[in-house]
Amino acid sequence: MKSDCTTFHFSRRLFARLLGAVFLCAFLSLAVQVRGLCGAHGVAPAAEFLQAVRAQLGAEAWWKVPTLCWLDASDGALAALCWAGAAISLVLMGGVSPGLCALALWALYLSLCSVCAPFLDFQWDTLLLETAFLASWALPWRWRADWRRPTRVARLAWLLLWWLNFRLLCESGLVKITAGDPTWRNLTALAHHFETQPLPLPTAWFAHQAPAIVLRIATLFMFAIEFGAPVLIFAPRRWRHGGALAIVALHLGILTTGNYAFFNWLGIALCVPLFDDAWWPARCHAWLPPVHEWRWTLWLFAPVAFVIVLVTTAEFELALHPRGWPPAWSPLTAQAMEAIAPLRSFNGYGLFRVMSTSRPEVVIEGSMDGEHWQEYGFRYKPGDLRTPPPVVAPHQPRLDWQMWFAALGNVRQNPWFVRLLARLLEGRPEVLALIERNPFASHPPRYVRALLYDYKFTRSGENSAAWWKRERLGIYCPAVSLGGGGME
Repeated sequence: MKSDCTTFHFSRRLFARLLGAVFLCAFLSLAVQVRGLCGAHGVAPAAEFLQAVRAQLGAEAWWKVPTLCWLDASDGALAALCWAGAAISLVLMGGVSPGLCALALWALYLSLCSVCAPFLDFQWDTLLLETAFLASWALPWRWRADWRRPTRVARLAWLLLWWLNFRLLCESGLVKITAGDPTWRNLTALAHHFETQPLPLPTAWFAHQAPAIVLRIATLFMFAIEFGAPVLIFAPRRWRHGGALAIVALHLGILTTGNYAFFNWLGIALCVPLFDDAWWPARCHAWLPPVHEWRWTLWLFAPVAFVIVLVTTAEFELALHPRGWPPAWSPLTAQAMEAIAPLRSFNGYGLFRVMSTSRPEVVIEGSMDGEHWQEYGFRYKPGDLRTPPPVVAPHQPRLDWQMWFAALGNVRQNPWFVRLLARLLEGRPEVLALIERNPFASHPPRYVRALLYDYKFTRSGENSAAWWKRERLGIYCPAVSLGGGGME
């Protein structure tokens, strides 16, 4: 029997359960939103998107947009994908054929991500896909899993999970430097981060009050972890454990001040493969029944592993080059990257590349006469000045998140926003279910418009009961109404 210092039996089982829990959160969160987001009467209907893709690409559309929704993109089918994913997540948590479950979850989530843009296009969505794909090779496939008998394929996939964790942290540090953002270079980014992040927690208000020197020191610690901890992943075991604990600490620090859906929990789950059996209490090993497992042959996975390393190394190289200095890849690498891009499972990462230094917010208003306007209230994004920031993670309110991105651009850059206004004018219940306060419950308004405000946290010395203060910046979208053929 191998030494506990070189085996990862308990880590495999714990990692599978945590991955199942993350998928459960992701699918349940999406299940209660999917009709309003990409249903037939949602903001970005999946069926219309697939129809347009097929008209433009023909047979190639099946590969460019890999999704089970080609069979059926109705509201019922979208909901069924979500609930099927939630059910399989529970099976994965129970340890039944975990490798097969991970592959099935990957296929279901990819199907939804492919048709629900821009609402399922966040970095943690692609991180979840990449993690699930590698997990399908790293975890047992037998109905009754044998956690004590990893195959050669499983060991290789386990190392690729290490490589994924390395890239996630290291690339996130590199892009902050190579993007040329002055707030990261002069260590003032955290002076803006707590206030400008998409959905802050109430604790973010208190963190925002911290002295500038404290925030600079915290930024230095963050850089130390993002650059130092990834290197320790491939160091001797005690150093690797220390690096993993530092990464976990960073994720805990992020989730204590912001609602980042399941991202931080997935990041913590990715640290579990770094701990060998000797690190865990001895009683944990009693949960591992020895059963013989079907063994995969290495030749089946070796070509896949080669492509993964080739493409992800190229993505990592991108983080090393400032904008305008693309690396000189071989045609083979470029072709491989283009060919497998639709799978969204071999990615580059770059969290918080550029720090926002202000917080514009889009506020939607409706009116029956074009003169008297009433404001729509969102559940989670800042609106009412006296409402504290919410606690919502690991649920991700996708519309509220996308409204944050919309405010950073203009209405022409966000065509989905125009469709949102149209749905409000139509009074579509699927979309209104995503909004907390509808001032036109009895009848839809005749006009809607969007204003742009600058939101800031109040300061502790201002003697105010409000959490936010705001200043009107101008019109984001002028008043529109429904004419005979559509919006005017």
